[in-house]
Amino acid sequence: MLPVLYSFRRCPYAMRARLALKAAACPVELREVVLRDKPAAFLEVSPSGTVPCLVHSGGVIDESLDIMHWALAQNDPLGWLDMPAQGHDWIARCDGPFKHALDRTKYTTRYPDEDPAAHRAEACAFLSDLDAILGPWIFDHATLADFAIAPFVRQFAFIDKPWFDAQPWPDLHRWLDSFLNAAAFAQAMHKYPQWKAGDPPVIFGT
Repeated sequence: MLPVLYSFRRCPYAMRARLALKAAACPVELREVVLRDKPAAFLEVSPSGTVPCLVHSGGVIDESLDIMHWALAQNDPLGWLDMPAQGHDWIARCDGPFKHALDRTKYTTRYPDEDPAAHRAEACAFLSDLDAILGPWIFDHATLADFAIAPFVRQFAFIDKPWFDAQPWPDLHRWLDSFLNAAAFAQAMHKYPQWKAGDPPVIFGT
């Protein structure tokens, strides 16, 4: 049986898991979860009740970065794992301080005691640093770092896209536009109906 990926299309964590599975040509049965109506089968296997969650013959993986590594360890035809150690530092900055600031910029009603302008400034510091080192990619070719980080930069950009586009980050804008216009992104963002028990399997990743 194929591994099963519980996913939610717009979630940046699930997005990057799908990107890696597609890059690895690693087929899975994709089950699209609606977060306000989580199916019992998903909650039975997911330790955290969050997406993405991959169920395979060896167990359950419910961290998106771990799913990326799992897929690429099996097959890495694009060389995403051929990445300098600094790539892991960039991912850690994205998943830590940048995501913290992003959430408090985007979801102001969740954090009524936080200053969204201050958190936007914190996010901008990360993006300015990223802009300063970008060529076509973070390193000399596309790696895990690009595709682990880009979904979160996309999420930040679309909080206020005209404002984002006006910022002095020419290389970041080009890098993000390349990501958004790539066939891999379009394939990862294909819209699937909500999964329900008994539905025919949807195969993703081939």
